[in-house]
Amino acid sequence: MSDLTDWTLLRSFLAVLRRGSLSAAARETGLTQPTIGRHIDELEAGLGLALFTRSPGGLLPTQGARSLLPHAEAMEIAFAALKRAATLGGDEGNPRGTVRIAASEVMGTFVLPPVLAALRGRYPGITLELALNNRTDDLLRRDADIAVRMTRPKQDGLVARRLGMVPLGLYAHRAYLDRYGLPERVDDLARHHVIGFDRDDHSARAVAAGTLPISRDLFSFRVDSDVAQIMALRAGLGIGMIQKAMAKADTALVPVLPDRVAIELECWLAVHEDQKDAAPIRALFDGLAEGLLRWMDAAGR
Repeated sequence: MSDLTDWTLLRSFLAVLRRGSLSAAARETGLTQPTIGRHIDELEAGLGLALFTRSPGGLLPTQGARSLLPHAEAMEIAFAALKRAATLGGDEGNPRGTVRIAASEVMGTFVLPPVLAALRGRYPGITLELALNNRTDDLLRRDADIAVRMTRPKQDGLVARRLGMVPLGLYAHRAYLDRYGLPERVDDLARHHVIGFDRDDHSARAVAAGTLPISRDLFSFRVDSDVAQIMALRAGLGIGMIQKAMAKADTALVPVLPDRVAIELECWLAVHEDQKDAAPIRALFDGLAEGLLRWMDAAGR
C-alpha cells in the first residue's frame, strides 16, 4: 500500500459513494468529473482494492468500499472539526469563528431558532451550524461543538449543565376528537389512531419507558421524524406526544389522558472539556443556557 496522505481522495470517494456517479460527485464537490475519476483511481491503486463497479444505474460500491465507509466518515468529521477549530478566535467581547450545535429535530426546529436569532445579534462574528439528530456521541466524535440533549450526557470528557425539565403529554386535534371521541383510559388508545415511530423506536421507548405500552403495532400513522409526527398531530391524523409548551401555543390541540400520562425529559447542554474555554464556544454555551432557561421559564407558566 502506498502512502495515502491526500484527504481530497477520500472526499471524492465519499461523494461518489453517496451520489452514485462521477458526474454527481463532481457537482457536489465542485471538482471536475475527470478529477473525481482520477482520485478514485489513485485511491484504488494506493489501497490495492477495487472500490466501485459500473452498472447501468451508475457506480456501485464494492464490499471493500462499504467496509471503508465508517473510517472515511470519521476522517471527514475530524477534518470538518479541524477546519472549525482553525476559525475560532477573538475574545470575550468579540468572539469569531464557526460553532456547530447538535440538537434533536424538535428542539432545532421549534425551540432553538429564536434563541439563536438573539445570539446572532449579540455575536455577529460567529457562524452557526445546526445538526439535527438524536445521537448522543456528537461531541466525542467531534461532529459538534455544543450539544442540546434531552437526556443526561454520560460520556467521559464532557462538561454538562442541567437546565431543567421539559414536560410532554398526549394531545389530539379538536377535529380528530370530534370524530373519534376522547379516550378515558390508557387501554382505550388501542382503539384509537395513534401517531408514533416507524422503524426507529429508540427515542420513543426512552421517552415513554414505564408510562405507556409502546410497540409499533399501537400506531396507525408511523414516521421516524419527530417533526413529521408533530405536523401529523396538528393535521388531525391521530393522538401524539408533544411538548406541553408547544401544545399550549396551538389552541386546536386538546390534552389526552393528562392525569394518566405525564412525562418529563431533562434538558442538558454539553460541550467537550477541551473546547469549553474557546471564546466563541464559551459565548454560545452561556448564551444558549440563558435563552433556553428563559424559554423553559415561559413554557412553565
